[in-house]
Amino acid sequence: MVDRIFIPSPIQVPTQKPASAPKPAGTIDGSNKFAKVLEEKLPSQGVRFSQHAQDRLKARGISFSDNDLQKLEGAVDTVARKGGRESLVMLGDAALVVSVKNRTVVTAVDRESMKGNVFTNIDSAVVL
Repeated sequence: MVDRIFIPSPIQVPTQKPASAPKPAGTIDGSNKFAKVLEEKLPSQGVRFSQHAQDRLKARGISFSDNDLQKLEGAVDTVARKGGRESLVMLGDAALVVSVKNRTVVTAVDRESMKGNVFTNIDSAVVL
């Protein structure tokens, strides 16, 4: 009886990069085509103010013009595109903490109340 030893050939390292795998249908650069088209077709959603934020605005005498609200919406859109979830938006003499996912202003602080204040639970900031 003869014992045979099988020795496989050594692993060959490819000299060229393999061709990239085709992208799955419905994706453009890794993002969902449907979501992108939908976002482009739907009008921009407005920014809402929570009851807490409305109370803070009234108590601190903060008001916004239509132009200010348009800037705020643009800032929220920008933060959303960059992946922000909770953002501090500095708008005029006010600081607003915004839930980007819900497009809702959570609280508002005037310039005088900002002194010495620490903003927590935010992942981005926008100065307008």
